[in-house]
Amino acid sequence: MTNKQINHNRDPHYRQAKKEGYRARSAYKLVDIQTRYNIFKRAFYILDLGCAPGSWLQVTKKIVEKNLNKYNDQYYHRDHYKILGIDIKKVSPIENVKVLKMDFTNPEIHNELESYFQTKIDLILSDAAINKSGIKFSDHLRQVNLCFKILELTKAHLKFKGTLILKSFYGSDFNKLVKKIKSEFRIVKTFKPRSSKKRSNEIYLIGFQKK
Repeated sequence: MTNKQINHNRDPHYRQAKKEGYRARSAYKLVDIQTRYNIFKRAFYILDLGCAPGSWLQVTKKIVEKNLNKYNDQYYHRDHYKILGIDIKKVSPIENVKVLKMDFTNPEIHNELESYFQTKIDLILSDAAINKSGIKFSDHLRQVNLCFKILELTKAHLKFKGTLILKSFYGSDFNKLVKKIKSEFRIVKTFKPRSSKKRSNEIYLIGFQKK
């Protein structure tokens, strides 16, 4: 076993994920975002882009099932939920969650989303990331490019006043990305979850109230 594997196995979030039945430590990044911003409030139709191995889907399902009762009032509410995860990698099934094995940059994704949700989406999550080459400048540009593609999809399918969670990397084009998101959302926050590894340059952008 390599030192990297040993350190991974000793990681407290990895050990906690194993104990609580989550598929990856990344589950706690979404938990941290939810704890800080309550992004799931009245969100019942949810899309998770780059969902493998499924830990964000697990967290999403757990929270949404509680919210069906919590927000059962005269305001926006549904008596059911729809959760869809998409990834180019195979994801093991999760009960009552639909998973598609496909590239979400494929134009056919629009038909898939319209067919499944049959309306606009409340919340779009993306922990998707490019395969890093190790060259930070290049990786940053490729990640930002992926974020712009997700924004195109969001523009078409996220509802008015909907919420977007997007993973990016710090770098030269980061402010350009933030500016673009600000043009499409009334409120934009940047957030680095406590569960993100300290050496990681990942940062999450949260867009509230789509215009």
